[in-house]
Amino acid sequence: MFKNLGPGPIVAAAFIGPGTVTVCTLAGVNFGFSLLWALGLSVISTVVLQEISGRLGLITGKDLSQLIRNQKGNPIFRYFSIVLVLLAIGLGNAAYESGNISGTNLGMQIFWEAPTLTLPGIEVQSGNLILGILAFTLLCWGNYKSLERVLVGLVIFMSIAFTATAVLTNPDWSKVFAGFIPTWNDANLPTLVALIGTTVVPYNLFLYSSLAKTRWSGSADLPRMRKDIVISIVLGGIISMGIVIVGAANSGIEINSALDVSKGLEGIFGSFAKYLLGFGLMAAGLTSSVTAPLAAGLVICGIMGWDQAIHSKAMRASMGVIVLLGLTFASLGIKPIQLITLAQLANGVLLPLISGWIIRIASQKSILGGFRNKPSYTIMAVLIWLVTLALGLKSILAVAGIGF
Repeated sequence: MFKNLGPGPIVAAAFIGPGTVTVCTLAGVNFGFSLLWALGLSVISTVVLQEISGRLGLITGKDLSQLIRNQKGNPIFRYFSIVLVLLAIGLGNAAYESGNISGTNLGMQIFWEAPTLTLPGIEVQSGNLILGILAFTLLCWGNYKSLERVLVGLVIFMSIAFTATAVLTNPDWSKVFAGFIPTWNDANLPTLVALIGTTVVPYNLFLYSSLAKTRWSGSADLPRMRKDIVISIVLGGIISMGIVIVGAANSGIEINSALDVSKGLEGIFGSFAKYLLGFGLMAAGLTSSVTAPLAAGLVICGIMGWDQAIHSKAMRASMGVIVLLGLTFASLGIKPIQLITLAQLANGVLLPLISGWIIRIASQKSILGGFRNKPSYTIMAVLIWLVTLALGLKSILAVAGIGF
């Protein structure tokens, strides 16, 4: 089943980060299995949007950032789109990189706690520094194919690990399956939106369209691309669902971080529980620490018309800036609240705009010819767009301090 998988696991690895582990854990702890349906919806939504982005890359030979750069029409709208994408992806991924590095270090502390270096006027968390350097080294040393191999292995391993752990918690399977029946209320709505938001990520649309056109070319490879994205996103969804089920086994335990879940697993794994969760956080954090700057680099270079080859000076410089910014915030212990708030606002605007834009152009015969969206597919995609619109409004209102 995994033979000839392409860049799909990179997308799955991108959304399975420390933030996803934490959100899914808290969803299980606070609401049991009742929000599993939201993850099912997010998997379907992600597969549809990523298939469209991959199809655009294969048929046009350009990724989303290049299509935005070359779009015709009102120049004001074109430049507004370029600025918005650069702001949301560049600034957003730098903020996310900080969280990814910090989350990886949190898992590493179970095995070894790196010392804090005291320098004149500042304290540097050396664990974050080491992990940031490791992530950048992997990006500079590797190529797309080697990154795929590493991330395919980690995603498959995490799928097996979290699924096995979920089964070993011996849940009530009738309640697990009942969790796929949609229900919501005022109490669980913010968590529901967060669960979908951790899976339907705007920068992954840019990432996959770029990697797909690099890995394949032309309509003959569409079946391979679709197999790649379906298997990868479903595996990512299984990981998220497994984390929710594990979290549900910890009801009643005070959870301040994802590692606190290990207390509820000690009855199954004993003292090994904390090492299991520690490795899970390390794997999730490290994969996202690699994919966030990779995605940002591809978007920045594509939209500026620079060389997108992973070993090019432009790509290394773009990825280096993202890693350096994330590393600076993480290593110095800075909590970039304003940066994350701005990134949340930018991505809240970007997600419905980009998803709506790709649905529109993928329905046009002048762009995709006979490979454009069929009417039934467009209807389904528009329904998914309404979900992204709700996510965007939620992000904007959250920044304004207004709940819904």
